[in-house]
Amino acid sequence: MEENNKLYVGNLSYSVNDESLSDLFKEFGEVIEAKVITDKFSGRSKGFGFVTLKDEASAKKAIDAMNEKEVDGRNIKVNVAKPMQSRD
Repeated sequence: MEENNKLYVGNLSYSVNDESLSDLFKEFGEVIEAKVITDKFSGRSKGFGFVTLKDEASAKKAIDAMNEKEVDGRNIKVNVAKPMQSRD
C-alpha cells in the first residue's frame, strides 16, 4: 500500500526541527507527524524530513504550495515520500 499523504521534505535548513517543520505544513491540514531526520551520532539534522498529513488532498495542496518554496534561505523540495527500499 502506498501512502500518498506522507511527504518527503528535502533541502531543509539545519535550524529546522520537528516542531518548526510541523508548523510549516499545518496550514494545509492536520499534521499527523513531522520528523526531521538527524545523524544518530552527532544529532545534527541531515537536511531532510518527513511530514504525514491527515489525508491525500491536504498532502497534494502542501506539495503544490511548498515545493521549491524558500524557507530559511533554501528552496525546499516537497514530494510524496517513496517507500523505504531494502539495502541488500
